[in-house]
Amino acid sequence: MSLIELKGVSKIYKSGEHELRALDNVDINIEKGKFVVILGPSGAGKSTLLNILGGLDSPDEGKIIVNGNDISSLSGDALADYRAKTVGFVFQFYNLIPTLTVRENVELVREIAPDAFPAERMIAEVGLSDHLNNFPSELSGGEQQRVSIARALAKNPEIILCDEPTGALDSDTGVIVLKLLLDMARSYGKTILIVTHNQNIAKMADVVVRVKNGKILSAEEQIPLSADDVEW
Repeated sequence: MSLIELKGVSKIYKSGEHELRALDNVDINIEKGKFVVILGPSGAGKSTLLNILGGLDSPDEGKIIVNGNDISSLSGDALADYRAKTVGFVFQFYNLIPTLTVRENVELVREIAPDAFPAERMIAEVGLSDHLNNFPSELSGGEQQRVSIARALAKNPEIILCDEPTGALDSDTGVIVLKLLLDMARSYGKTILIVTHNQNIAKMADVVVRVKNGKILSAEEQIPLSADDVEW
């Protein structure tokens, strides 16, 4: 049974008489525990798809079924509850709160996620126990993204959504962060979706979904390579 099902999902943006279909009648099924890469050029609709799956935006047409529940019909408190309990986010530019320490940034999730893991445990998992009391400005980009990963997984969500998680990092740091993200997601049994234009990341996926002009061109299963087997 699919964990995530999109049925005829469209998202339409209007400006005067102009209409842009950021997503156009999208159908896709994603099984639990899979690592899925959503691949496509800039403006293809990748981030719109991720935002709708994460409950940050709503479709204009179609249904989004997660664990048998139609989240496309949710609003207000119900949608906030879905975001809090079901989905963890890793963003390109970290989205850490600059006035909070590493520990405090990760501890925040306990306010919204009842089954959250202890912050210090997750920070230790990403190798930053010696930075608990540092502020984001005192960390490198790779370290900040590791805090973001710890925060996302600390919520103990079923689904991790990542929008270009290595896009702001140099190549070597990006590989380290990506390996950490995937290893942790797999060890905790999470379903992970990464939006990217990086073909190398796609080689590591269980499923590659190719998107262009708001349409799904293909969704193909493959035998994933490890990061060590990919030429970066």
